[in-house]
Amino acid sequence: MSDKKYLDNIVKHYEDCLDKHGDSHLGVDWPNIADVDKRYRIMLDIIRVAEDKSPNISLLDFGCGAAHLYPYMQQHNITNVNYAGLDVSEKFVALSQSKFPLLPFYCVDVLTPAINTLPQFDYIVMNGVFTEKRELSFDEMWEYFTDLLSVVFTKANKGIAFNVMSKAVDWERDDLFHVPTDKLVDFLTKKLSRNFIIRNDYGLYEFTTYLYK
Repeated sequence: MSDKKYLDNIVKHYEDCLDKHGDSHLGVDWPNIADVDKRYRIMLDIIRVAEDKSPNISLLDFGCGAAHLYPYMQQHNITNVNYAGLDVSEKFVALSQSKFPLLPFYCVDVLTPAINTLPQFDYIVMNGVFTEKRELSFDEMWEYFTDLLSVVFTKANKGIAFNVMSKAVDWERDDLFHVPTDKLVDFLTKKLSRNFIIRNDYGLYEFTTYLYK
């Protein structure tokens, strides 16, 4: 499959959402604001679950979109985490940088040699990066998913968090990425790390994985 073609299609989809709905949860294709805040909490819980009390934690919001995670962190007084954002969309990175000029943002396709320009982070969260597969088959999306996880995990000093759609649903949408947990566990244990937690306890039709070093 062509990662470049897939990325181009994904970028166009989200930029179309931004053009239509503006800087909002709809502008990054999240339909329900309450669910959005729940996802932010679950993503940041990778730090709490690890009982990491470090006073100066670095966090990369991978696929940051309009950087809505950062205001959430401010609202919840999360002061020991230094935020940075990354997106492959120049439009979203420019928007985020204009809102938060003092924060670092990166416009990088990490499946290219440009990944060498990206520094290390303690934690990397990938919220919504893998929930949509759009026109790809499951096998094509699985290849992209595993390739990207393998690369991103090398840039995390402590761990990464990511979510995918669950198979434990009444019906599956063809454009979403529903991942069997047994297939995921097999990949993680054989290729990346045996140190992980799968969370399916927050009431959405998805699950989040914390993968630790």
